[in-house]
Amino acid sequence: MRNYLQQVKALLMVTMLLFATVLSANAQSREVSGTVLDKTMGEPLPGVTVLVKGTTRGVTTDLDGKYTINLQSGDQVLVFSFVGFAAQEITIGNQSTINIELDEDIQSLQEAVVIGYGEQRAQDATGAVVALGEKKFNKGVINSPEQLLQGRAAGVQITPSSGEPGAAINIRIRGTSSVRSNNNPLFVVDGVPLDGGATQSGGADYGAGASQPRNPLNFLNPDDIESISVLKDASAAAIYGSRGSNGVVLITTKRGKAGQESLTLSASTSISTRARKIDLLDASDYVAQAQAAGADPSIVDFGSATDWQDEIFQTALTQNYNLGYGGGTEKTQYRVSLSYMDQKGIIKNTGLERITGRVNATHKMIDDKLKFDLQLSASNIKDSYAPLGEDVGFEGNLIGAALQANPTRPIRNADGTFAQSQDFRNPAAMLAYIDDQGETVRVLANMGLTWNITSDLFYKFNYGYDYSSGVRRTSIDQRILFPGIQNIGRGIINNNYLNSQLIEHTLNYNTEINGNRLSALLGFSYQNFENRGHFLQSQFFTLPGVPPVDNMGGVDNVNARAFLGDSFRGRDELQSFFGRVNYNIQDKYLFTGTVRVDGSSKFGADNKYGVFPSLAAAWRISEETFLKGKFFDDLKVRAGFGITGNQEFPRNAAITVQRADNQGGTFIANEFNPFLRWEETIQYNLGFDFSILRSKLTGQIDYFNKQTQNLLILVDVPAPANAVSRWENLPGTVYNEGIEITLDYLAMERNDFSWNVLANATFLRNDVQGVGTTLNTGNINGQGLTGAYAQRITDGQPLYSFFMRDFQGYTEDGLGIYRNNEELFYLGSPFPTFTYGLTNNFSYGKWDASIFLNGQNGGLVYNNTANAIFLRGNLANGRNVTREIANSAENPLNFGEVSSRFLESSNFLRLSNLNIGYSFDVNNRYIKTLRIGFTGQNLLLFTNYTGYDPEVNTNKARDGVPSLGIDYTAFPIPRVYTLNLNIGF
Repeated sequence: MRNYLQQVKALLMVTMLLFATVLSANAQSREVSGTVLDKTMGEPLPGVTVLVKGTTRGVTTDLDGKYTINLQSGDQVLVFSFVGFAAQEITIGNQSTINIELDEDIQSLQEAVVIGYGEQRAQDATGAVVALGEKKFNKGVINSPEQLLQGRAAGVQITPSSGEPGAAINIRIRGTSSVRSNNNPLFVVDGVPLDGGATQSGGADYGAGASQPRNPLNFLNPDDIESISVLKDASAAAIYGSRGSNGVVLITTKRGKAGQESLTLSASTSISTRARKIDLLDASDYVAQAQAAGADPSIVDFGSATDWQDEIFQTALTQNYNLGYGGGTEKTQYRVSLSYMDQKGIIKNTGLERITGRVNATHKMIDDKLKFDLQLSASNIKDSYAPLGEDVGFEGNLIGAALQANPTRPIRNADGTFAQSQDFRNPAAMLAYIDDQGETVRVLANMGLTWNITSDLFYKFNYGYDYSSGVRRTSIDQRILFPGIQNIGRGIINNNYLNSQLIEHTLNYNTEINGNRLSALLGFSYQNFENRGHFLQSQFFTLPGVPPVDNMGGVDNVNARAFLGDSFRGRDELQSFFGRVNYNIQDKYLFTGTVRVDGSSKFGADNKYGVFPSLAAAWRISEETFLKGKFFDDLKVRAGFGITGNQEFPRNAAITVQRADNQGGTFIANEFNPFLRWEETIQYNLGFDFSILRSKLTGQIDYFNKQTQNLLILVDVPAPANAVSRWENLPGTVYNEGIEITLDYLAMERNDFSWNVLANATFLRNDVQGVGTTLNTGNINGQGLTGAYAQRITDGQPLYSFFMRDFQGYTEDGLGIYRNNEELFYLGSPFPTFTYGLTNNFSYGKWDASIFLNGQNGGLVYNNTANAIFLRGNLANGRNVTREIANSAENPLNFGEVSSRFLESSNFLRLSNLNIGYSFDVNNRYIKTLRIGFTGQNLLLFTNYTGYDPEVNTNKARDGVPSLGIDYTAFPIPRVYTLNLNIGF
C-alpha cells in the first residue's frame, strides 16, 4: 500500500509540473485577424488551425471562431484546416482582416484512424478498422465504453448479460472463436492494454444462486472518451499478438487543445421504466385456474390480491453530471474532468454510483524535441445488488420468486411480519432481508516521454499502471426462511485486487523515398499482472437485527462452526518484441507487414514464446489513370492475412498447482503440461473501400475467414491420479466466416437542412470441425432438471448448438409429444446469422435529431424461465403461470423436459436510441454554447420472444465451458428517457 501511495504522489507531482507554461515571443512585423465560419451552418468554428504555409507557426480559433496571427516579412499564404472540413489556402497580400468559410468534407471526417501504437490516415489503412467519434456514439444512460458503439459497427456484436446497472457484457468481434477461453476483445486505453479480469468478485450462492461480477470497464466515464477504434482483422490486430485473436478495441480519451481554453458542463436526468411485463394470472383468475389444475384448496386462495412484479420493479431515476476544463498553449495542453453518476435500477435495491476524475496533459520542451504525456484517471464505484443469481433452483431468485408467487398471498401477516413459508419465497422479504453491496476503486495511469531524435526518427518510453480494489459485502438476515440461513443468518465478504504494470519502448521512423512514404516501428513491451483476494463467510449470529458483515465476531463459536475462509494469489508476465513496416507507393500501392513475438509465463518451458505475423496490401484503383475521374471518387481494395493468439485463461495453466485441503492434507489442483500451446487464430480478409457521388456515399465491404486452432480446454484427470484437472489443447478448428457492409450516405443538404444515413450489416457463419469429442454446456435450472443441459459442442455444428428433444405438441391427454421417441437433436444455433444497424441523422437550423435502430435475425434463445416456471403443473403446486399456459392444452401432470418447446427465435428490431436537441444562439460574455436535448433508449422492441428481452445471455456454463443464448430470470433491459443540458464557457 505504501508503494501504491508513493506512486500516486509521484503522479500528482508530475501533473503539477506539466502545467508550467514555457513562454516565448518572436519579433513580428504585423498582425492579421479574422473569423472562420462553417459555410453550411453559418456558425463560428472553434479550434481551426491557422498556419503560415511552409512553417510551423500558427494559431487556432477561439470559441467564437476568431483568430489573430503575427506575421513575419516574407509570409505569403495562410492555411486554414479543421477535421471534417476541406482545407483552404488564402494569399495574404496587404490584408489585415481575412474572414473565410470552410466547406464540410465528408471524406476528411475519416482522415485520422487510431491503430495500435499510433495513427494513420484512413486512406492509407490496409486492415479492417472501424473508427467512431463522439458524434456517432450512442447517447443516454451509458455505463461503460463498449455501450457507446453497441449496434453501430459491422462485425461487432455486443450482448448484455442483463439490464442490471453495470452488468457484464459479451463482446464478439467477427464471431466466437474459443471453446473455453475468454472471447472478449483486448481493450487498450490511451496505449495501456487492460487486464480483462473482473475487478470485483461475483456473488456467492446463499440460496438465490451465484451471480457474475459487473463489467470491469465501468470505471471509465463515457463522457471522457473522444474516439473508439476497433481492430477487426489479424493484419490490424497482430501488433498485439497473443492478445489479438478476439480483436482489439482502442479507446482514446479527450485532450486539451492549444489556444482553445474551454469549460464544459453537462447534466442529465433520466427516468427508467420496465419495457415489458409478463402476462401472469391476477388473483381473481388464478383461483379458478389453480382449482381447475387440481391444486390443494389450502394453497390456492389466501385472500389477498398482490401483483408481485410491481412489488419488485420500480420507476428508477438516474442523475449524471460532467465537468471538464481544458486548453493550453503550443507548448502545453491539458484537460481535467470530474464526473458523478447515480443510476438506480428498475428492480429495487439495484444501482450503480460512480465518481471519476481524469487528467490528460502534454508538455513540450527543449525546442520541442522532448514531449511528456500523462493520462491519469481514478474512480470509485459503489454497486448495489438484488438477489438475482443465475443458477438458482426452482425456488427462484428475486425475479423467479415474483413470477411464480401466488397472487392471492399477502405481503405481510396480520402482525406486520413478512408472510413466508418453506414453500413460498416472499420477494418483498428477500428485498428487505438481503443486503448486498460492492465498492471498487480503480486507478489507471499512463506516462510517456517522446524524444524527436531527428525530423524522421523518434523514440517513445511509456509506463502504464493499473490498480483496482474490489470489495463485496453481503448480509443475509436470520429472519429470512432460506435453508441453512433461517434463525442463524450469514455474512459474506469477498475482496479482489488487480494490479498490472506496463513498460514499453518504441522507435518510429518516417521518411520519403523518391516520393514514396515509409514508416517503420520497432518496440519492446513488458507487462506483469497480479490478482489476489480473500473470502470470509460467517454464520450462527447471536445478535439479531445487526447486519452480519458488520458483526463478524458476533457468532456462536462454541456450539457451531461459524467461520469459513479462503484466499488466493496469482501472478503472470508477458514479454514482447514487435515491429511494423508501412510502405506507400504514390498513394496507390500500400503494404503493411507486422510481427510480434510474445513470451508468457502462463505456458510451459517448451512453448513460452509465440510468433504472430501478418501481411496486408491495398491498391487504390481510383488513382490509376484508367479510372481517375470516372464513377468512383475513391476505390481501394484491401487484402490481409495474419495470425493472432489468445492467452486469456487462468494463470498457472501449464504448471503443477498444489493446494491444501481442509482436512490437513494436500491435492494437485492442476497437473503439469509442458507441451501446452498457444491458442491461435489464422485470419484472411478481403475488403473494398469506396466513395461515389462526389463523396456523398462512402462505404466498406469486407469478407473475412477466421480459423482458430489449438483450442484450450480444462479436462478432468481420471483416478487414481492425485490431480483434479489439466489444461490441454484440443485438435480441430473453430471457423467464423462472414461479410460486413458499412455505408455512409449524405442524402440531402439544402440550406439549413441536412440528412445523413449510416447503415451497417454483418452476415456470419460459425462452425466446429475436427475436435473429435463432445462437450456439453448450457445448464438448465428448474424443478426436476438437476443435471440437465441444452447445448453441445461437437464436429459439424456451430459452437453452443442447441441439443435437445424436438417438441411436437400434446397428446389428447395433454402430455408432450417428442420426435423419434424423445431422441435428442441438434436444433440450431444461438448465433444470429444477420445483424444490422441503421442511423438517420437530421439537422434543421438549430435543431438536430438522430434515430438509431438495430436488430438481428437467424439466432435462437432458450427460455429457461419458461422451462422452470411456466408449466401448467405449477398451478397445481400453488404457483403462478402466464395466461397462455393456464389456458393451454397441457396436462398439469406433464413434465417440462428440456426441449424445443422452450427454444424461441431471438430475432428483434429495436428503436435503440432517439436523440433530439436544440442549440441556442448565445450572445453572452461567459456562455459560449448552450444545448438542451432529449434521449430515449429502448423505446420500441419488435420481437416474438415471450420473455422480457431476446438480447440477453445468462451465464449457464457447465464444467467451465461457457454457454450462449440462454435466458433464466434475467434482469430486463429498461426503457430510458433522458433530459440533458450541455453548456460551454
